[in-house]
Formats: sequence, C-alpha cells, structure tokens
Amino acid sequence: MTEPSNAPEPDPSQEPRLPARRRSRWPWIAVAAAVVVVAAVVAVAVTRGGDDDSGGEAAKTVRIGVTDASQPYWKTYADLAHQRLNVTVQFVNFNDYSQPNPALKEKQLELNEFQHIQYLANYNATAHDDLQPIGATAVYPLPLYSLNYPSPAAIPAGAKVAIPNDAINQARGLLVLQAAGLVTLKNGGTAFSSAADIDTKKVDVVTLDASQTAGALKSGSVAAAIVNNNYATSAGLPRTAAVFQDDPASASAAPYVNIFVARAADKDNPTYLKLAELYHEVTVEQGVQQSNGGTAVFRKVAPGELQSLLKTVQDQAVAAGKK
Repeated sequence: MTEPSNAPEPDPSQEPRLPARRRSRWPWIAVAAAVVVVAAVVAVAVTRGGDDDSGGEAAKTVRIGVTDASQPYWKTYADLAHQRLNVTVQFVNFNDYSQPNPALKEKQLELNEFQHIQYLANYNATAHDDLQPIGATAVYPLPLYSLNYPSPAAIPAGAKVAIPNDAINQARGLLVLQAAGLVTLKNGGTAFSSAADIDTKKVDVVTLDASQTAGALKSGSVAAAIVNNNYATSAGLPRTAAVFQDDPASASAAPYVNIFVARAADKDNPTYLKLAELYHEVTVEQGVQQSNGGTAVFRKVAPGELQSLLKTVQDQAVAAGKK
C-alpha cells in the first residue's frame, strides 16, 4: 500500500503507497504500503499534451483510483497514456484506503493503484471479492532504525525493539526482524504473522502504534524500531540510522509489491494491461523517485505470476481468520 506508505490498520505508510506505495506501500488493510475519509471521490481531470498517434480513433476514458493524484508523475503518466494509447486517464482520488476497492467492485472505476498484494489479499478474503492484480509497480523497503547501534548484530540481547501494532505492518515488521536475525517465527512466518507467532527471540518485541515507533526510538525507550517511511521522514530520522531493511527481491517481501488492480472479468483487457506497463516508462519512474525520496524499488512481474502470488497470500489470510 503507496505501500502503498509503506498503514494504522489500514496504514498507508507502506505503500507507498499501503501500502506502505507509495508507501508501503505488498495491508480499511499496504505497504506495503491509509488515512480514512474519502476526498468526496473527486475525479481529477488531467490535461493532455503531445501528438496523438492513435490513427484518429476516439479516445477511451479509463478511471483509475489512487490516493496521491496530486503527484506530478501522474500527469506525466496521463500524457503518455494519451500519446501512446489514445487513452484519457481520469484519476479518482481517495483519502481513505478502504474505498478504492469497493469503488472498483461497483464499477465506479476501471482500475486502481494504491495497494500491495497483502492488502488486496486481505480485502478479497474479508469482502469475499475477487479483484485481481494486472501489473506491478514498486516495493518500498521497510527499515529497522537504531540511533545507538550500527547493525542488528550489535543490538544487545534482551533490548527492546518496537514494531507497529497494526496487523499489516506488524507482520511485515516481524519478518524484517526475522531476516535481521533478531527473532524467529513459527513455520517461518507469513504476511499475517503476529507477535504471538514469535518462536525464539534475541530481543524483546514491543508493539506500538505505527505513528509512535519513531518517537520511542528518539526518546531512548527502545534500542531499535521498525519505522514506516512517512513517519521516519516526519521524525527527522537520518537514513544512515536505518541499520536493516527487507530485501525487495526476497520471498518475504513479495507480498508488498504495489500493484494495478482490475475486476476479475477485466484482468486480460489489453488496454488495462498496457496502462499497467506504462508505469515503467523512464519519465514516470523518475517522477516516482523524486516524489518518494528515491526509496522505490521498481518491480516488473507478469500478471499471471502476480495472480498466483495473490492466491497464495489470500489462502494465508483465510488461514489466519481473515474471513
């Protein structure tokens, strides 16, 4: 979720964009990469520019639900969609992460782009829906910060380490701690693990609201903390204090790739697939990095692979009781 963002449940901080996106934004669930309250579901008209090489065919309008329509890269994206595909993109902006998926289901949108795989899996499992990913955008690593220790190995045994307490960020935070060698999780952990699934530990894990982990770190009440990108920025945490982060190429980070999403009946729509691919044009990616401090790790994943991953994570959601 814009992990999405890297998301309180849902917390948009993982997404990029819960997301969170795009702050994690691959966990209403980001990032992952969510601030609740719909911005009156205002459609944002995009001014088009450039030559039209569509051969004179009438332009098609595609409504895409996002949570960051004011970002300049969406203007770049819309211009390219008109020039390359003869598609008029109309962005529908939401301030509430719980709204874009129901809006897509009810055909108020053709696509949305605001969430990661885990968020979508949780939504489908709880809403008994079948929305499908059709293109990947980026993963936003979730960092472990420490102001006093240069590496996870240097953190003393028994020290307190804070992680977010919402379901989405808690699970991902635990996977980060496991990758850092600070805990192990039962059965290796999943995208829906909780503190109750800690099997062995070097440190004492403290769960706090995602907005409080940076403050706990700065006050010295914890030795290290998982801090979502937006909260780290607002707290002024230096990037050099990020002593570990999950590997965007790892299996544990796969559920946190941000995605374009369509209704199941439209998952093979050629226009929608081309719109998802358009995100990876150089000028769009450059704009995304400028808006996100260079933290995005872009991912290109085939739609079929994304849909297979969604099924796996959705099965985990059902097993975790998200139904």
